[in-house]
Amino acid sequence: MGGLLGGLLTGGAAGTLLNGGLRNLIGDMEQNGHGDAAQSWVSRGPNHALEPNELARAIGSEDIDQLSSQVGLPRDQLLSELSNHLPEFVNQLTPEGQLPPDSEASQWV
Repeated sequence: MGGLLGGLLTGGAAGTLLNGGLRNLIGDMEQNGHGDAAQSWVSRGPNHALEPNELARAIGSEDIDQLSSQVGLPRDQLLSELSNHLPEFVNQLTPEGQLPPDSEASQWV
């Protein structure tokens, strides 16, 4: 699942792009009305869960469809996996409770 999430956040690129993808993900979620959930994933404390349909709206259906095509998973299966694992994945990438600076993200790969 980590490779799948890395694909969502980077499109296959390295640290700075991973961080940019993470910033874009959080920004999209905020813009689509799910900023509270996004911030809970970044900040310390419990992560707010999003059901698959909510997650699709939070991320954007076009991005979900594109990722589904890229990874070869049916949309519903992809959304279920992301719903289960994306909050913790983002949480692990933001252990200090904030998005890391690009200089730190470049050391991830």
